[in-house]
Amino acid sequence: MKAAILVFPGSNCDRDLAVGFREAGFETAMVWHKETTLPDGIDVVGVPGGFSYGDYLRCGAIAARSPIAGALRAHADRGGYVLGPCNGFQILCETGLLPGALIRNAGLKYICDRVALRVETTDSVFTSRYSEDQTIEIPIAHHDGNYVVDDQTLARLRGQDRIAFRYIDAPNGATDDIAGILSENRRVLGLMPHPERACDPAHGGTQGAPMFRGLAQALVAA
Repeated sequence: MKAAILVFPGSNCDRDLAVGFREAGFETAMVWHKETTLPDGIDVVGVPGGFSYGDYLRCGAIAARSPIAGALRAHADRGGYVLGPCNGFQILCETGLLPGALIRNAGLKYICDRVALRVETTDSVFTSRYSEDQTIEIPIAHHDGNYVVDDQTLARLRGQDRIAFRYIDAPNGATDDIAGILSENRRVLGLMPHPERACDPAHGGTQGAPMFRGLAQALVAA
């Protein structure tokens, strides 16, 4: 199993994401933003948190137009798995791989904390190791984590069971308390919390690890 982690100027969670994948059994490769192709045999692409390109224009907007973005879209279009926490979620929305947008937090302040999430669906490789309605605690660290989407798209996300996680008490004003969503084929997950920061007991918890393990289990079974 192979995971590619994209690296942009300003990424600061790329190494953490690589550790999360490696602890679940993946070989990892770091891919610089100026590359135009992914390494051979990649099963999943990790789009890390941080402040890609300094968050100029909009968070994730420049990264979505970087040289590597074409390879990311092609990987997703052919059914490859993609995991995008925090800035990765912003980038996935900017590329159009996920609907909606991430705007300034309702309180207009940067939030760094641990938050409670409710698992809304187990019908994805990323959530299969959890129980539906399970409450988990995962770190957040963002200034633009307020997920917004129009009413029609929200109805579609609900109807297609594509809301992966909701905040128990949304700290950022997110529509419908949404913390993470899935693509239509359920192989792309974007979420504002950082599961890669909850994979080691030394970090205060391991409730992010099942996201990586569920993906690994699915690939081994396949």
